[in-house]
Amino acid sequence: QVQLVESGGGLVQAGGSLRLSCAASGLTFIRYAMGWFRQAPGKEREFVAAITRSGSRTYYADSVKGRFTISRDTAKNTVYLLLNSLKSEDTAIYYCAAKLAPYDYTRLLNYDYWGQGTQVTVSS
Repeated sequence: QVQLVESGGGLVQAGGSLRLSCAASGLTFIRYAMGWFRQAPGKEREFVAAITRSGSRTYYADSVKGRFTISRDTAKNTVYLLLNSLKSEDTAIYYCAAKLAPYDYTRLLNYDYWGQGTQVTVSS
């Protein structure tokens, strides 16, 4: 059974930082690209960042480029999202996802497995 478990969310002031983690189990981690998405209240789930299976390439939404960093640790079967310079508009539930196919990393529907999400709240 595949499980993706996010952690690291919380309440932070604007300008602050958080590091989200997503621990994967039940799958061969190195075969999967990993992504982070988020969903704010009343809005659709949107792409945030993705990293290829090898970790050699990363992709970011324009709204987080230069502020967020995605990385992965194969030994720990974990993907991370470092959130810096947080803004109130970053407030959302952040979801981790895994996909087998090595293309279309920004498209939500292409992901095979999803975590339950972790709440990030940025106070202004």
